[in-house]
Amino acid sequence: MIFLESLLLLSIFLVFYTYLFYPLILMLLSGFRQIVKDTSFVLSKKERRTKSVELPEVTVIIAAYNEEKCIEDRIINLLNLNYPKDKLRFIIGSDGSTDNTNSILSKFDEPNLDIFCFDKNRGKINVLNELMTNVSSPICVFSDANTMFDKDALEHLVTHFESQKIGAVCGELHLIDPFSGDNKDNLYWKYEQALKFHESRLNALLGANGAIYAIRTDMYIPLPTDTIIDDFCIVMNIAQKGYSVIYAPEAKAIEEIAPDLAEESSRRIRIGAGNYQAMMRLGWLLNPMEGYRFFSYVSHKILRWFVPHLMVIILTLNAILAINEEFYRYLLLLQVIFYSAAIVGMRMKSGSGLIFKVLQLLAFFVSMNFSLLRGFIKFLNKNLSATWESTSR
Repeated sequence: MIFLESLLLLSIFLVFYTYLFYPLILMLLSGFRQIVKDTSFVLSKKERRTKSVELPEVTVIIAAYNEEKCIEDRIINLLNLNYPKDKLRFIIGSDGSTDNTNSILSKFDEPNLDIFCFDKNRGKINVLNELMTNVSSPICVFSDANTMFDKDALEHLVTHFESQKIGAVCGELHLIDPFSGDNKDNLYWKYEQALKFHESRLNALLGANGAIYAIRTDMYIPLPTDTIIDDFCIVMNIAQKGYSVIYAPEAKAIEEIAPDLAEESSRRIRIGAGNYQAMMRLGWLLNPMEGYRFFSYVSHKILRWFVPHLMVIILTLNAILAINEEFYRYLLLLQVIFYSAAIVGMRMKSGSGLIFKVLQLLAFFVSMNFSLLRGFIKFLNKNLSATWESTSR
């Protein structure tokens, strides 16, 4: 019985650690690092920032599949970016699209726009690997067909490469409601953005958001053809070479959110399976000698990926211990209330006020972890494919 109680308490602690205690520790470390940096600057009297240099040539890479609803607007968005046109090139690959994506792409005749329409759907990473062989610029920017860049996003991304220590730069994605156009960055999304900011200060940033990130072209390593989480693996391969990966919140992009949790589910299941795949392939991140990156990887990624398992353990052990202990009956009741509230939140399509926001947050948390658990089962069954699965986002 003592063993079961200890395991239950440990599981509860790990869930709270990854979502609450780790962010607090991270912010303390980040703040201390900044104090040391500022003090060093004051004592050395050196220039804080590097002098601005001429903007480099940049290639924007997009792999698309059945994007007839947004591909035209996306190309117009790219063509209107505030960046020297003679230093900007776009390469778009249509991965065996079966809708009107290819015909829409054929309408464009721009000197700096290259279109590749592939007959067979092979998956995003296969398209990226092939498109990258056509890149000659020193900097490459990756994005998605349904993402829109702010006009100055590219400049904000590439100016960080003035430092030769920087290998990759991750921009900031904002989510909007497709019906109202309102910004729908929920509490969890803002929470993740804050973690990225502080991890970046410690050179412990983990991966990038596939909607907007840039790398040094010569740092790109072609990934296996069944890779699912390409953005995470591409950037971590660069970090493994000793280059810094930083977060640039001033480089903004926007993307529409999925209309509801059900629409988002299949995407999260796929991402979940890809997370476990990446974990098996990036074993070097589990080396304590990686310092802050090891700390953030275990605390922010590994533990998060196993929170669904911990939730199952907590509920199961709590039910067993509740048979003989009154304290655990109350704890079990709290869990029942928690999951019931999450279910109510999933069924609520609209609302306002604090109660609605709390229910939506609980619904998001439970739904996210349930999808992650299903992704784990998919990974165990080796039911992984790099081909596209269309979702609303």
